[in-house]
Amino acid sequence: MSKEKKNQNHSKRKRRGSMPKSKTSHKNREFAVITYLFLAIFVGMMIYFAYFQFALSEDFINSPYNTRQDSFAKRITRGEILSSEGDVLAKTTTDANGEDTRTYPYGNAFAHVVGYSVNGKSGIESQMNFNLLRSHAFFLEKIVNEFLDVKSPGDNVVTTLNTSVQLAAYEALGNYDGAVVAIEPSTGKILAMVSKPDFDPETVAANWDDLISSDDSVLLNRATQGLYPPGSTFKILTTLEYVHENPDYENYQFDCDGSFTSDGATIHCYNSKRHGTEDLEDSFAHSCNSSYASLGLTLDPEQFTKLCDSMLFNKNLPTTFESSKSQFSLTEDAKDSLVMETSIGQGQTLVTPFHMALITSAIANDGVLMKPYVVDHTENYKGIAVKEYSPSVYGTLMSEDDASLLQEYMENVVNEGTGTKLSGQSYTAAGKTGSAEFATEKENGTHSWFVGYAHQDGKEDIALAVIVEDSGSGSEYAVPAAKKIFDTYFAN
Repeated sequence: MSKEKKNQNHSKRKRRGSMPKSKTSHKNREFAVITYLFLAIFVGMMIYFAYFQFALSEDFINSPYNTRQDSFAKRITRGEILSSEGDVLAKTTTDANGEDTRTYPYGNAFAHVVGYSVNGKSGIESQMNFNLLRSHAFFLEKIVNEFLDVKSPGDNVVTTLNTSVQLAAYEALGNYDGAVVAIEPSTGKILAMVSKPDFDPETVAANWDDLISSDDSVLLNRATQGLYPPGSTFKILTTLEYVHENPDYENYQFDCDGSFTSDGATIHCYNSKRHGTEDLEDSFAHSCNSSYASLGLTLDPEQFTKLCDSMLFNKNLPTTFESSKSQFSLTEDAKDSLVMETSIGQGQTLVTPFHMALITSAIANDGVLMKPYVVDHTENYKGIAVKEYSPSVYGTLMSEDDASLLQEYMENVVNEGTGTKLSGQSYTAAGKTGSAEFATEKENGTHSWFVGYAHQDGKEDIALAVIVEDSGSGSEYAVPAAKKIFDTYFAN
């Protein structure tokens, strides 16, 4: 073979030898991409698994739709629910045959807030179901119990509820239907939550058919789910909007002759009382409907709606309890009659007592709303803490200046207005009364409202919302109820 031919063959072999190397390099890159992709997916799954395990798993397990909870009850005795003072609000007793019965030492008084654990669940029994059905007893003790086929004691839930305040609120409503919510403004702790009509949580299973078919909606927690016209308690928001739109609000003046008419519609003061010449603060203190109907016509509906939305109207409230959205709506083309009614807390406006308690709490706390909560901590059956819940800020509902103004106005209600039954006490009270008219197919009537707070040196403030259904004016029924609660709180 010639030298030239040998060189050509050698060159071809070199080219043929280089081709597999290029293909191998390309395949290696593809393999690396796939490897890194699967590695990224694996790492992502591990991160999500860890997040789920530590952040989300309890919510999923505690879901009322999770049947896994039923298996916990077979080996765990449901823990106790306690008040902030350690009083037992719910506990499980076991008879000689090993049958468990849930008992409620305070009966109907805590029915809606503590709830029930049969035929479904409600209240704290529902919210903390998972916590009540897991045990942090010593692990050797749990192993022995498993071996002996004995249930381990579940963890206890210690609430923020104040037994004395809850009982005072329950008794203050008397034979009337209605609701009371008491909150510690500086922390958001729920001190009391009462709803009437009520029920015996120990007989829920036996009386289930009657309870769910009751015309009175006995199982409804009126504190968080009941929607009512706010009456004159809504003048808190009307006042705030007027002040925002009128920097010279201190020059406001109105001559009240007991009624106010515009475009053929007339608004009357309560019992058509004549209040005479009033400024804005006096109009608020005397709850003058005529004055507020008049100034309401000057407000910008769009701005008013924005204010109410910022005060949590038409929104889900920050609570773990089942709750209704408070409703506010006012458009540019609304008739004078609706504008006037809305300005005094009537018309289409509806609120829950819980919502009004939140607004009042924010006012007392210089505009800052703390996130409301009802569980202080969980502990094992020997009292060793398992998990603690701390106060947290929900948000700022109003400026400190706005809160200060409303504090001044609400104090004047007690000093010389419709809330004078709260003056001269060992504590300083402030608030707003309301008489909310309602009409149904069966009857017309008036709900009695009071929202307010009280202060005493050396003790945390308390904020309240009280509604006494179909009773009369706020000053005659809701204010005395609030006084009983304040008296009890500051006496202990």
